[in-house]
Amino acid sequence: MANQFDVAVIGAGAAGMMCAAVAGQRGKRVVLLDHATKLAEKIRISGGGRCNFTNLYAGAANFVSDNPHFCKSALSRYTPQDFLALLKKHRIAYHEKHKGQLFCDGSAEQIIQMLKDECAGGDVHWRMPCKVADISQDADGSFCLHTDGGAVNAASVVVASGGLSIPKIGATGFGHRIAQQFGLKVVAPRPALVPLIFDAAAWAPYVPLAGISLDVDVATGRGASGARFREDLLFTHRGLSGPAILQISSFWQPGTPITINLLPEIDVGHVLIEAKGKVKKQLENVLSQWLPARLAEGLLGAHGFALDARLADMKDEQLRKLGRALNDWSIVPCGSEGYGKAEVTRGGVDTRELSQRSMMAAKVEGLYFIGEAVDVTGWLGGYNFQWAWASGMAAGLAL
Repeated sequence: MANQFDVAVIGAGAAGMMCAAVAGQRGKRVVLLDHATKLAEKIRISGGGRCNFTNLYAGAANFVSDNPHFCKSALSRYTPQDFLALLKKHRIAYHEKHKGQLFCDGSAEQIIQMLKDECAGGDVHWRMPCKVADISQDADGSFCLHTDGGAVNAASVVVASGGLSIPKIGATGFGHRIAQQFGLKVVAPRPALVPLIFDAAAWAPYVPLAGISLDVDVATGRGASGARFREDLLFTHRGLSGPAILQISSFWQPGTPITINLLPEIDVGHVLIEAKGKVKKQLENVLSQWLPARLAEGLLGAHGFALDARLADMKDEQLRKLGRALNDWSIVPCGSEGYGKAEVTRGGVDTRELSQRSMMAAKVEGLYFIGEAVDVTGWLGGYNFQWAWASGMAAGLAL
């Protein structure tokens, strides 16, 4: 019976360990398998090594999905406060950094150790490193996992193998492939929470601005499919990054523009026209009151304004044009930095195929999908970990 289990969980990340621990502590014989040699790398590197493990304000409105109501059930049944109770049990200190984002006072290793201890509390068996080549279902409905360490048999299988983001730490499309093998639909995956890039020729005037950061409003799309965020933006050699861009990237559709307000507190055109008769400074010096000097200079050049132009000499229409360039800068990315720089994957197993209460596939009794493998993508700031905990808990309680 060494390789016979009630539950096999594939993927020892945040969702997988949570699910395995909960099912194990409920008396199930659980095995947790992962192909990686190092446990939970995505937790380890999160939040600069301190793990942004949840967000105080996490709710369904903070997630993107083709089926946006699906995540409500799991998120309402396992909240950030529930996870904080688990941290208290393990005496892990934490702090709020920004907009409800919670981090360990110590390191992400504390979260990994906590999950390992919870798994130990459920007598979870480990197979790591252990690569699952494929899964077959027997006539009695049980499953056989064909691994490089031999066959593993289980009454139920939970796929918690994540998405395609950050392949250098082992991300693969395994979960999507298994879903398709069993006849489940997959929402086309693409990188999310990722820097955006622009055509090299069009971006050339902005390359010297790389490294500059500022607080902006950024928007894309319309109606329910659109979004707007107020966060920091970072200029890079290839395009734009920073929290504002990572957030909007999850909503951006190829071929469409993003719109950036570089000075959201100021109606630039109006203020410049009002000041024209009172201020004798060069335009660059006026803008440098509100923007980093290097950025003011670069933006004037990029939009065709002479660097030595005096505000008093500018026509009103020229100042309105400059105002639009700063308050309503519309640009079309040519793509993103891809899965190598993406924090998460948008898309995944179509949630219409799953029970929102148990995360089990409606068509395949005993087959579950949780975490990033599923078409539920959180905002930047701890939301994706909360989905991992909540979906893992939902499946763990249902098994």
